Amino acid sequence: MTIGSSESLVHSARHLRAGMKISIAAAASLILASCLSDDPSGQTNNTDFVGAVPVTPVQSQPLPGAQPNAQPSGDQIGTGPVHVAMILPLTQGTSPSVVGTSLRNAADLALSESGSTDVTIYLKDDHSTPDGARQAAQAAIAEGDEMVLGPLFSPDVKAVASVTQPANKTVVAFSTDTSNAEPGVYLLSFLIENYVDRIVDYAASQGKKSFAALIPDNDYGRVAEAEFQQYCAHRGLRVMGVEDYTPQTLKASVQKIAQLGDQIDTLFIPEQANAMPAMAQALTAAGLDSKKVQILGTGLWNDARVLSLPALQGAWFAAPDNAGFTAFAARYRARFKSDPTRIATLGYDAASLAVALSHKPAPHYTQDVITSRAGFNGVDGVFRFLANGRNERALAILQINNGTTAQLSAPPRTLASNSSAT
Repeated sequence: MTIGSSESLVHSARHLRAGMKISIAAAASLILASCLSDDPSGQTNNTDFVGAVPVTPVQSQPLPGAQPNAQPSGDQIGTGPVHVAMILPLTQGTSPSVVGTSLRNAADLALSESGSTDVTIYLKDDHSTPDGARQAAQAAIAEGDEMVLGPLFSPDVKAVASVTQPANKTVVAFSTDTSNAEPGVYLLSFLIENYVDRIVDYAASQGKKSFAALIPDNDYGRVAEAEFQQYCAHRGLRVMGVEDYTPQTLKASVQKIAQLGDQIDTLFIPEQANAMPAMAQALTAAGLDSKKVQILGTGLWNDARVLSLPALQGAWFAAPDNAGFTAFAARYRARFKSDPTRIATLGYDAASLAVALSHKPAPHYTQDVITSRAGFNGVDGVFRFLANGRNERALAILQINNGTTAQLSAPPRTLASNSSAT
């Protein structure tokens, strides 16, 4: 999936006073288990990136004593008095959806591990379509659900927002398309802006001053380029050259960057994992030496297809710390006897957020509560929602090293209190 908005944020500071930190608590004080790694890549649907690790569908329990037009529609997780909807692509066409099932299972795991009896999550299938998402949102509003978790795909988020915004209901969605973000519609996903800011900021802290970029000619690349240009300007860094490319023009574009020679000390490449073998070949053919020019990437590179490429050994990229997802995945396997998709952590964190905030005085899920500047501690580390619907995440800096990664800089334990994002 690619991101479909060219809007960009400047997140200049990276540390928040420790005393302001708020951990998500479920029951008395649940902290969202701190977890892992990269932004997922794989199947695409419009403008979102989704991982695709097979999972075994797990049947949820139907509502007890459900009557037509009398009880909430769909299956449920939990039996608490605070009602929340979770809209997921549980089916796609006539088949079960792997990623939807994984998100559902992760939410189930979160409620189970929290021990909470305060929340019921009503599961609604959007059938991977905007019409399905809109109907699910209409049902959630009619049934009195206080918040909507999901959906996943960009057009489906837009459809849900068209229903929830007039009803003044909060949405915590999983799309990476920042054009969906607005007050009342908050994105929990991994956003390219966070990757760009963190990796450029780290490179600058290591004395890098002269940058170039190779940008894929797609929506994701355009958002990355806009943020790259803006953040470099913010940090006072020189951008000596930017080349947009398609698969057909890749070699020529890389050659143009290579001709900059000693004018650059850093090269940023916001490309997906499946396209990086061709990029690596082009870098080698152009004679671009990664020992002389520091190569930078994003969390999409936390993938075996990238880590094994000789031309990228020594490259740096920003990503969540790997430890969290590893722990989460082990618990998921023990419960469901299958592997989670990479973005299953979003389902876990969303459900844990619903549980944690259910202890607040009603109404539980207002904008002021959701956008707490102290933020939350989730499976993939510290995050917070911004008033404009986007998010900030604490990311690590990883170096590609002989087919694996070495951590050069740990993710901040807290987020900056003086972010310029609004």
